[in-house]
Amino acid sequence: MWLFLCFLEKGGGKVRVPKIKVLNLYAGISGNRKFWRNVDVTAVENNGTIAGIYKKFFPNDTVIVGDAHSFLLEHYKEFDFIWSSPPCPTHSRMRKSFLPRGKTKPAYPDMTLYQEIIFLKHHAVTPWIVENVKPYYEPLIEPQYLGRHCFWCNFKVKPVNFTLQGDLIQGSKIKDLEVNKGFDLSFVKGLGKRKDQVLKNCVNSKLGNHIFTCAFPNRGKK
Repeated sequence: MWLFLCFLEKGGGKVRVPKIKVLNLYAGISGNRKFWRNVDVTAVENNGTIAGIYKKFFPNDTVIVGDAHSFLLEHYKEFDFIWSSPPCPTHSRMRKSFLPRGKTKPAYPDMTLYQEIIFLKHHAVTPWIVENVKPYYEPLIEPQYLGRHCFWCNFKVKPVNFTLQGDLIQGSKIKDLEVNKGFDLSFVKGLGKRKDQVLKNCVNSKLGNHIFTCAFPNRGKK
């Protein structure tokens, strides 16, 4: 499946390293993807404005405006690596904490999350990962944990020793989030206060790259 190749210098010679074909679902502006290299990425995002911002940051990626859940079902066999970040609000501890203050209403947890975990676990043969926040309930399927995130995947995610910046969330100003997340959205018009949510939804870029490396530990090695 690795159809695209590049060359890396190693020991005075050139090593052929396959370009990994990645499916990036519920992409947002894609903090997870920022440091990935030698990849051919297809990103799926249902908000056209946000998809346009993604394209500004990653002009060589294929960006599809559409339903990530349906796209996964139809195209999962076409990729070497799948990253999915289904919507998290109905699972989050923060949302539940707002209930006593009347800032939100009770809601059914969106089971898209578990549908995708179960589907990938039984049908995908390439490395995959589903990411979400730590829920307010005991997870129905045991994840791996890093920082404030849960990760369900078919490979081992190693513990990290770098500081997980990006957890600057509650009460953060947009400028602080831009610096913290490494994305300058000053050129974006029409999102208004939604900019902060777009930035908060970004997975820490170092963490995204760490997980990608864990999925392909022998990449580039002889």
